Amino acid sequence: MKRLAAAVAVLAVTTLAAACGSSPSAPAAENRQVRLGYFPNITHATALYGIEKNLYAKSLGVPVKTSTFNAGPAAIEAVFSGAVDATYIGPNPAINAWEKSKGKAINIVAGAASGGVFLVVKPEINSVEDLKGKKIATPQLGNTQDVALRHWLLEKGIKTDTKGGGEVSIVPQENSQTLQTFATGDIDGAWVPEPFASRLVIESKGKILQDERELWPGKQFVITHLIVRQEWAKANPDLLKKLVEAHVQSTQEINADPDAAAKVVNASVQKLTGKPLKPEVLASAFKNITFTNDPIASSLTGSADHAVKVGLLKPVDLNGIYDLKILNEVLAAKGQQSIKDK
Repeated sequence: MKRLAAAVAVLAVTTLAAACGSSPSAPAAENRQVRLGYFPNITHATALYGIEKNLYAKSLGVPVKTSTFNAGPAAIEAVFSGAVDATYIGPNPAINAWEKSKGKAINIVAGAASGGVFLVVKPEINSVEDLKGKKIATPQLGNTQDVALRHWLLEKGIKTDTKGGGEVSIVPQENSQTLQTFATGDIDGAWVPEPFASRLVIESKGKILQDERELWPGKQFVITHLIVRQEWAKANPDLLKKLVEAHVQSTQEINADPDAAAKVVNASVQKLTGKPLKPEVLASAFKNITFTNDPIASSLTGSADHAVKVGLLKPVDLNGIYDLKILNEVLAAKGQQSIKDK
């Protein structure tokens, strides 16, 4: 998957360079395109479904160049470099991008998914105390799941560090690698998003020690939302609206018929990874996620606080990180309720 993501990202950048030179600013009208990033995870089903059903291309009316990523920090690097215009991403990388750019790089323009994250461990592990001396994987240092695990352990009084030391050794690695290392016993568990959590349970006989939903008010927290590069959004307000319209349409179709949508998403996963999810994995993953246009702003603040507490973020003012004006215009046109950014 790593080679595939790198190849797609290189292709997107190469295509951009050929079309408009090295500048990341908006190209001439006749050469416009939208470069969209996302992950081959079920938590990014809005993107997977929308791309597979051609919703983005139909709505935008310009070429859509896609890039896939394994975890948020890599996607943010692509945003900063101008290689993508918009991307589906988790909360903590978006917070980091906001903080590093002093609020000048990105905006969150819509929610996408809530839930779908679990700590899966070996069957013999029955409590937090049993984790001491064990190795637990996360997708990448500083990504959303990495922060969530570190904060959860801190709340339980268990020490960790960013070097893999402490009472529990946290091992950042790609999700595809985690499937292998869990099966071989090289790690004892993983805090991962769907479909990897369900795969660890179904394919490798892991068990769920913690459902992250249980840690949040109302069992809701943002796991995926849609962000845009501010420079691109300001230069292309018409494309921004069409992008959000496609996003809302994808969410609506997924919720209207989840079973049919799951099959479409699985076809996309197969194209990206070379292998479809098993039916039981697909069904498990889909039922664990809520697909929503609401970015659940309160949980973003919570995620920022967690990152500060574990030493991966300095205190940050998130005022202005949301720009939901276009989303609410699109929702109003469909007769749906507006969404608040607080």
